[in-house]
Amino acid sequence: MQILTNPQELAAKCRAWHAQGEDIALVPTMGYYHAGHEDLMVHARGLAKRLVVSLFVNPAQFGPGEDLEAYPRNAERDAAIAESRGADVLFMPEPGSMYAPDHATWVEVPELAKGLCGQSRPIHFRGVCTVVLKLFMLTRADVAVFGQKDWQQQAIIRRMVRDLNVPTRIEARPTVREADGLALSSRNVYMTAAERAQAPEIRAALLYAQKLAQEGETSAALLREAVLRRWAERLPLGRLDYLSIVHPESMAQLNEVNGPALMACAVRMGKARLIDNILLRS
Repeated sequence: MQILTNPQELAAKCRAWHAQGEDIALVPTMGYYHAGHEDLMVHARGLAKRLVVSLFVNPAQFGPGEDLEAYPRNAERDAAIAESRGADVLFMPEPGSMYAPDHATWVEVPELAKGLCGQSRPIHFRGVCTVVLKLFMLTRADVAVFGQKDWQQQAIIRRMVRDLNVPTRIEARPTVREADGLALSSRNVYMTAAERAQAPEIRAALLYAQKLAQEGETSAALLREAVLRRWAERLPLGRLDYLSIVHPESMAQLNEVNGPALMACAVRMGKARLIDNILLRS
């Protein structure tokens, strides 16, 4: 495995692979790898001749007061994991090589980004789209793999790729979880023991809502209220950021669950902001 830090070197490497008729899979990450990241890499490894993993804590997707500086990092461990999962290249650029001092170009999908995580993180998806498109341009990846825990993110990236005719196929992988149901996240390390003990209730309540929907409940308001009541009893340390029911592709708010519907949430557990989602109906 090669570790590259220069965007031009990455582009040259990928051009050479394509010239040899070799296709490329890309897994964009911010590092501090867990089993969820490993699943993305293993899946991507089977999709193409070459695998590029990017490791870049992208400053453009962090707003004022967010955890850019505190975001957990362990580059040496991450490199060993990426190599063990078959990466041909680990791309680890510095921010200055990705964003010039006078950087002024941004990519946005505002209609899909205005709700859910976009409510409290208004510049987040602008930063995500911009860096992901940069990675697509550098690698000319044939396929890119993302996790479904960040459902809104992958929906936005799919729309960006469609609207801009980007020739990269997007694949999504199911959320990888702890044995108690908590979605794996690099930010889970922020939680205290007490917060971690309650955190699995995030998933448990979403499963409860899914059961109610499958039993015939169609009111989005009633499904949302059922989850909030349960969290009030069983998740006292949690602070709600949002709990919404939306169409899984358009991210439009739903009042009735009569077709495809996604319940998505963000809950703050101390310093950790945890996101999760579930398809009430697919």
